[in-house]
Amino acid sequence: MPATGSKHLAMYNFGLHVAAYESPEVEGFRLREAANFEAAARADGFIGRSGYSGEPGIPCWGQQVFPRFIEGSGFQTAPSSLSLWADIESLMAFTYSGVHAEALKHARHWNVRQSWPPLVLWWVDAGVVPQWKDGVERLEYLHDHGAGPAAFSFKQPYGPDGRPQEIDRLRIKEIVARNAVGQSELLAHVLTLKV
Repeated sequence: MPATGSKHLAMYNFGLHVAAYESPEVEGFRLREAANFEAAARADGFIGRSGYSGEPGIPCWGQQVFPRFIEGSGFQTAPSSLSLWADIESLMAFTYSGVHAEALKHARHWNVRQSWPPLVLWWVDAGVVPQWKDGVERLEYLHDHGAGPAAFSFKQPYGPDGRPQEIDRLRIKEIVARNAVGQSELLAHVLTLKV
């Protein structure tokens, strides 16, 4: 997980599908999942991500757990991810452009409408690897108490110093342009997939 800086941005997201992961209703999500993980791995500012319990490959960052919002859904697991980024601009550039943006455009077909924040962000010391439970606790905290230095969102970001942060939109555009070069064939592929 190479990166510079004394702090890294942790991100946890959580949602619920409209049907089981293997169902035809969320096939479009399943078909895009590998391309999204690969696009993240190629993105400027990406440091690393957790794997999933019981799956080969990338190690899982602690036991995978889920927030209380899963209760009553009928699901034992749900779509979620946990990753580390160099900074908020890098994460925003990945999230709202290219392969991931194409998936976001169709998310309403695969996911239920949420009454909780879709993601939570927080800063960790370089070298610290967050665990799933950290993301769950912070997502629930953000939902219950609103944004602050310990748990925030793109709409109300905080910097590594704990102060509200201005987003550098020009830098995001520059990162988007660099990412586009590395994602071009992935994006061409996902554009051919079923929604």
